[in-house]
Amino acid sequence: MKKSVEEDVFIPLYPKSTVEDKSSLRSKFQERRFWSAVKLLSNVVLWDGIVQEDKVRDLGLSKLLNRYLLLNILNTPSGLDNIEKCNKVVACLPERWFQDLKGGSTLPELLNFSQHLLQ
Repeated sequence: MKKSVEEDVFIPLYPKSTVEDKSSLRSKFQERRFWSAVKLLSNVVLWDGIVQEDKVRDLGLSKLLNRYLLLNILNTPSGLDNIEKCNKVVACLPERWFQDLKGGSTLPELLNFSQHLLQ
């Protein structure tokens, strides 16, 4: 899993003006790479409970979400596409990780993502 996250994930960053045209090749490529990384996130998180939780959270949240996915989400214009991306990421996260948190708090690895959701 670590090798896949570190070596196989690549989401190019193009200027917003380049990817605003959803029919452009760059935009389509960037979107395919993003959704591929979301699928990898969901697969990594499936190992929660089998592999140590801190390892799964490090790979899934610290490396995959914060290093790749969040950057793409932040560069996606506000609107339905951004909401869909955020919903898919949230759907990957195990509820168990949030059971012991107090109201209004989140996992440290999710602070930047949470701030984006609040905005």
